[in-house]
Amino acid sequence: MRYLPHSEADRQAMLAAIGVGSIDDLFADIPSDLRVHGLDLPRAAGEISVERTLGRLSAENIAASSVPFFVGAGAYKHHVPATVDHLIQRSEFLTSYTPYQPEITQGTLQYLFEFQTQVAHLTGMEVANASMYDGSTATVEAVLMAHRITKRSKAVLSGGLHPQYRAVVESLSPMAGDTVDALPADPTGTEDILASIDADTSCVVVQSPSVYGHLIDLAPIAAKAHEVGALLIAVFTEVVSLGLVEPPGAQGADIVVGEGQSIGNALSFGGPYVGLFATRLKYVRQMPGRLCGETVDAEGRRGFVLTLSTREQHIRRDKATSNICTNSGLCALAFTIHMTLLGEKGLARLARINHANAVKLAESLSALPGLTLLNDSFFNEFTIRLPGDAADIVEKLVAKGVLAGVPVSRLEPGKSELADLLIVASTEVNTDEDRAAFVAALSEVLA
Repeated sequence: MRYLPHSEADRQAMLAAIGVGSIDDLFADIPSDLRVHGLDLPRAAGEISVERTLGRLSAENIAASSVPFFVGAGAYKHHVPATVDHLIQRSEFLTSYTPYQPEITQGTLQYLFEFQTQVAHLTGMEVANASMYDGSTATVEAVLMAHRITKRSKAVLSGGLHPQYRAVVESLSPMAGDTVDALPADPTGTEDILASIDADTSCVVVQSPSVYGHLIDLAPIAAKAHEVGALLIAVFTEVVSLGLVEPPGAQGADIVVGEGQSIGNALSFGGPYVGLFATRLKYVRQMPGRLCGETVDAEGRRGFVLTLSTREQHIRRDKATSNICTNSGLCALAFTIHMTLLGEKGLARLARINHANAVKLAESLSALPGLTLLNDSFFNEFTIRLPGDAADIVEKLVAKGVLAGVPVSRLEPGKSELADLLIVASTEVNTDEDRAAFVAALSEVLA
């Protein structure tokens, strides 16, 4: 075949070279009940038939914009101005890739430089890279970076870190010979992470706002970490919070990473998103990913170049800081355009609206009998304890046309003590009518 040129003998030779007996063996780590064992698809179908079939399948989804929507836990529904989508679809941006030749890619390099500047300002750090895949991969890259700097191999993870971020760190760390001390889930925001920091600790990873919505004072954690020669890695999943909350850099963080989806990027069924990564200038040579620098050309004109890129496919690849060999360029551009449209005052106003909307919702839900709000502080997301299984209640709310939030059991399967917890987010897109519909539907379900 034109696009599948390998013969059966070729495939068997490749399988033998990597030490597996069949292609199915390559998927052995995926639980059997999560695999699709054969697809019931026709050999051929007409275009109209395919469109109708896919249309019926897509109609089974509930679009986030079609009902009151309060889902968060790492991916948030925000308003993205039409200007963003219009500009990123210009051919100069949509078809460009790696800017290896600065003399013909000054526009791409300039917006990546501006993206870095925005991220550095947001996080309160001195230098940022030109984006990473997403928040979870940025987090594990920060842990690996901390190990290189401290020459230690133990990472302490807060119980408020997003479970999926934790899982990525736990997946990669053994391959690097590193150890992970992951604290138990902390839905109440009361963990004593300081007690887990010792002389063997390389880094402490703390998310604020936590996955459960708690705002964490990073300063004492940074002080304890620095006392034993460890680094503080501050994580966020909701970048809009940085418009209102004190930046992690101002609280003593050494590396700041997180998800930038909320600015300029739609939910898009889970991706692609854009990872943000910033650090202190003294650690810049250990920072993974791309870094765009400002310079001047032979005639003294301002220009931009890729710099300090000891990545796996570049020169000096034996000294590469990361095997991540690309970035989320188009998503970073969307972030930069939206952030430029907002400006500093616009971001702060957007953040205040988010917080105010969440406060209104929390107050309304707390008034319902049997519900307990677990947060003393939050930005636009909080956790409630329901009088019953949260996943079951969410499904009943879906039937009433409300997407109510993320059951913690979806993130922490098998932990029955968390089964009654629901993470709820409320952003600027939620109206008073949306909140009233949520409260009314929940009252009916609980009754």
